[in-house]
Amino acid sequence: MADRTPTPHRVLSHHGERRFSAVEDESTSPEVSTSPADLVGDLEVIGAPRHVRGGSGAFRDARSRRRYLIVLLSLALLAAAFGFGLLAVGNPMPPGSRGFWLIAEMRTTNLVVMAVVAFCQSVATITFQTVTNNRIITPSIMGFESLYTVIQTAAVYTLGVAGVVALQGTGQFLLQVALMVGLSVLLYGWLLRGKYANIQVMLLVGIIIGGGMGAVSTFMQRLLTPSEFDVLTARLFGSVTNASSEYLPYAIPMIAIAGLLIMANARRLNVISLGRDVCINVGVDHGRQTIYMLVLVSILMAVSTALVGPMTFFGFLVATLTYQLAGTHDHRLLFPIGALTGFVVLAGAYFVMNHVFYAQGVVSIIIELVGGSVFLLVIMRKGRL
Repeated sequence: MADRTPTPHRVLSHHGERRFSAVEDESTSPEVSTSPADLVGDLEVIGAPRHVRGGSGAFRDARSRRRYLIVLLSLALLAAAFGFGLLAVGNPMPPGSRGFWLIAEMRTTNLVVMAVVAFCQSVATITFQTVTNNRIITPSIMGFESLYTVIQTAAVYTLGVAGVVALQGTGQFLLQVALMVGLSVLLYGWLLRGKYANIQVMLLVGIIIGGGMGAVSTFMQRLLTPSEFDVLTARLFGSVTNASSEYLPYAIPMIAIAGLLIMANARRLNVISLGRDVCINVGVDHGRQTIYMLVLVSILMAVSTALVGPMTFFGFLVATLTYQLAGTHDHRLLFPIGALTGFVVLAGAYFVMNHVFYAQGVVSIIIELVGGSVFLLVIMRKGRL
């Protein structure tokens, strides 16, 4: 039988108090502190491997931060190079002459339009995908382009070519923007408020409305004469040549206000991207913020579509490239990369097609083709929507 005699203890007395203490030869385990400051030292005491976890900021480490800055600088240089190339290459006048600058000034309008479209599409698509918690869908799913097609087709169908040409101006541009934003606000207010608010139902209703407007447009197009159909087809292709310089004094303030409001709420977008439950736990009104962000997105998309026409997959292409290039979840850092990426893609496509392949009319088709291919690739890699 093993000896089970208990270990003797010494009795210590101090001013009438009695305390028990272990014998001196009894081994004691090291104390482990729960203080975060002593965590690394305590892990070394108990023999655990030392591993310092990265921070919870926008970047995992200093290397990711340097990579972001390099990407941002590279995109800025590419944007400047393509912009200068569109202004200078192919200019028939001698560089530095008065005629050279007059032609460059006329080309500047197209560059400004490209910058406006790149900003609208990138910021709107990234915000929309964050709010819907889905990186596959784009704001085009809400029927902006279908509404634009209905407006243009109805104008040609009812007024004819002469009437459409006579109505060109800021009035038509502002009317298109107002109709698109109004439809979106009604849709959001109807389907995202109340007890049974559901963003998935809103997306399905947007698809159905877009399909219905597309069917109406197709019916009216069947009744057009060949000459009217040719004029309409030219207007339904997204192109910077559709924009007029007289639209810009109205378009730029609208997108500047909407873009600044979205960027001012970039921190809330970071929380919204974590899901509805997290928003509720940290005190963010998910429903109100969702409607607010979607209204701002509708303004950006309405201005872009009314300015140059429909560009279905351009926003998706830019957003997908932005996520890959930025390497961060922080929307304050995603938006600058997205805007620069959009401008580089758009200006680069126009520069290559105009001065390399001499095919000015197929730029939007190439962008849509590449964007659609990337869309299919992402779906096939994910395996689900």
